[in-house]
Formats: sequence, structure tokens, C-alpha cells
Amino acid sequence: MPPRTGDVDRYMAELEHPLKAGIERLRAAILASNDGITEHVKWNAPSFRYAGADRVTFRLQPGDRLQLVLHRGAKVRDDAADFRFDDDSGQLDWVAPDRAVVTFRDLDDVAARQTAVVDVVKRWVAA
Repeated sequence: MPPRTGDVDRYMAELEHPLKAGIERLRAAILASNDGITEHVKWNAPSFRYAGADRVTFRLQPGDRLQLVLHRGAKVRDDAADFRFDDDSGQLDWVAPDRAVVTFRDLDDVAARQTAVVDVVKRWVAA
């Protein structure tokens, strides 16, 4: 069983979102993908840390979609211009040199892309 935390469990129990099942599905898959990934609530959504650093956070608004924001912390780092990440999956929409977003429109989209996205997340947290 992947490591879950009480604060995220409580958050999810109260969450009303049309794609809640997809959020839970991705949450479980991300936690199971790497023993070094932990979770907490950040930016009013489930968020994942690796080696103590925030790396991936759900964005749940607006409610007609869900997104995963892949980042290297809350603030742009000094080395952002030099950061490189190869996305051969085509899953990422780059919004900054070191910040990307994956958008899911519905539960079928989550199911179809889950394996590829979790693969990207595993590589991202180690980058």
C-alpha cells in the first residue's frame, strides 16, 4: 500500500470535484511509483515531495479539468534557465523553463494517459 497521509486523506474525503476518481487514481499511482515520494496538501490540493522538496502538485480549478503541475518548488530557482528535461512522451505543456503542466479533461483521459504520466513524474522528481 502506498504511503498516504492523514491530511491528504481528510482533504480528499471532503473534496467535491467531478474528476475526484481520477485524482485518487493518479494519487495512488504516483505514490506507488517511488518510495521516496511523499504527499501533503499545498496550494489547496494534494502535492508530492521528493527528498523533502515539492515537485508535483495537483491543480483542481477550474473544476472542469484536473492538472498536474510539475515544478521545482514554489519559487523560480536561480538555475531555471539551465534546467533541462526531456519529454519524449509529449505529455507536458511547458509554462516556464522549469515548470510544466499535464491537463486531463475527463476520467477516460486519466485512464488512457496514467502510465505515461506517472513515468514522466518518476523521471521529473529525480531530475
